[in-house]
Amino acid sequence: MAAAEIPTKPYLLRALYEWCVDNGYTPHLALKVGSQAQVPLEYIKDGEITLNIAPSAVHKLQMGNQLIEFSARFGGVARQIVAPVASVLALYARETGQGMTFELEAPKSSVQADTAGKLAVPVLTAPAVLVPSKDATPALPGPEPTKPGGGKPQLRRIK
Repeated sequence: MAAAEIPTKPYLLRALYEWCVDNGYTPHLALKVGSQAQVPLEYIKDGEITLNIAPSAVHKLQMGNQLIEFSARFGGVARQIVAPVASVLALYARETGQGMTFELEAPKSSVQADTAGKLAVPVLTAPAVLVPSKDATPALPGPEPTKPGGGKPQLRRIK
């Protein structure tokens, strides 16, 4: 039996991160916070958090195939951050809004068998591309608080 194929998502995240850094942009990571995520609770809004992951804002960033880990300061206090790659909603450049959104991955146990007893093949969807809105404003270093109605890039799905 062959080993399970590694998803493309962690590779895309690493590539987008490098692209942001190489172009002098500030990479921001948007997460859907679940039970496996270790993030500052006081910055979570509507079950989501956006984190500045620029080299100047984090220490010991490791973007693995399963987890993203780093330490960062929040209100002057160093915190260890751990987030499953599966919970990443988007990675984008703060200055331009360019980046990519991702659909949340369903838990592996939710794969259903069809009537013939074979595993159903999941349908892959294309990620959306973030397009900056006209009223986008730069965010401060650290976690970006969610503001209703403005200041964030708008999403446009490209198929």
